[in-house]
Amino acid sequence: MKIQNVKGGYDFLPKEQKIRNYINSILKEIFEQYGFKSIETPILCYYDILSDKYDEENDILNEIYKLNDQGERKLGLRYDLTVPFAKFIALNKNQIKFPFKRYEIDKVFRDGPVRVGRDREFTQCDVDVVGLSGQLIEAELLSLFVKAFNKLNIDVIIKYNSRNLMTGLLLESGIDSTLIQNVTTIIDKKDKLTKPEFEDKLIEIGLTKSQIDNIVNYFDLSLEELNIMFANTSNEKIKIGLKELNNLEKDLKGINICSVCDFSSSLARGQNYYTGNVFEVYDRNGDINGSIGAGGRYDKMITEFINDGNEYPTVGISFGLSAIYELLKDNTIFDDKSNTDIYIIPMDTEIESLMLANNLRDLDYNVEIEMKTKKLKKSLDYANKEKIPYVIILGENEIKNNTIIVKDMFNNNSIELKLNNLEKIKEYI
Repeated sequence: MKIQNVKGGYDFLPKEQKIRNYINSILKEIFEQYGFKSIETPILCYYDILSDKYDEENDILNEIYKLNDQGERKLGLRYDLTVPFAKFIALNKNQIKFPFKRYEIDKVFRDGPVRVGRDREFTQCDVDVVGLSGQLIEAELLSLFVKAFNKLNIDVIIKYNSRNLMTGLLLESGIDSTLIQNVTTIIDKKDKLTKPEFEDKLIEIGLTKSQIDNIVNYFDLSLEELNIMFANTSNEKIKIGLKELNNLEKDLKGINICSVCDFSSSLARGQNYYTGNVFEVYDRNGDINGSIGAGGRYDKMITEFINDGNEYPTVGISFGLSAIYELLKDNTIFDDKSNTDIYIIPMDTEIESLMLANNLRDLDYNVEIEMKTKKLKKSLDYANKEKIPYVIILGENEIKNNTIIVKDMFNNNSIELKLNNLEKIKEYI
């Protein structure tokens, strides 16, 4: 047997996990600042729920890990947190109040190609709001993106677009409605293809040169140019799309984050369930190939899941933990200090050291005890190597005199405290 991880799944050493925990803690803090509440959903789902919104050719269906249970029911591992969230609302709608704002940080699985920032087993960090239409909540979510990435010290650019506008422009280009989804998928890859490659892919699905020329012309226009060109259009999809984008742009200007946000007419997001504005976040320095955050409005998914005659407008965003980790993993700020506050070295005082450690933990300090019999120098070397800031050497004399010496390893000085007055340590640490 060869002992190895499945490709795209990784073990994380303590230093690596420290960075991942840091990212999660920052995101959780920001999510809760914005009024989102934590939930948890199952990893295992019925396959028909996971696949319901896709045609058989969609890439995401090829990436679902499929399995059967002992009752031969078809199951799958969730590939994102959005579909399970729609199912969560459908099952719990009578127990929650709308608008409902949730966040979830948990594992998802995709049987797809592995590259930097894209694994087969990875953690998604999602926030979603059910019960709010319009662009004000979308602007707030983009401001959440900005605040979170600023806190993580990552310089980003957020791209946004409207799926309604895309559909309208394709109809305006003469594209048959049955081909719109296929064309949208190709347009979403436009920036990654050369012009000949882009046009060849459109020819392959049956588009004419005239239709392709229309697409190239329309999808090279700025939002301002599109507003001018279609000021009097009768194309309802274009009308709706431009209204969505103009409202969002107005709100982004109002909260002063336009400098971080860019309209991109070719942005579609791959999932079919998006119904309005969509967003993707990129590292402005280009150190990661692909988005590090994304989202959009998906008003129909939960509405159709529940199918009770009510509307459940929904918008959400997601952070890519693996991609963010790649951007932060070499940052030296994570080398500065150990998670351990105090390291106790017993000198034939193991039980007393354990009691002291528990008393210090009661004071909210993280405390580690040397459990092996080592020479004192080796124990101190360990503390230095691990960058533990404080060390207590507890010997029989200290017990007899009811005192401890707390050594500051960074500043090379010490303080003396009474064992029966440990609270005083808070004045120094």
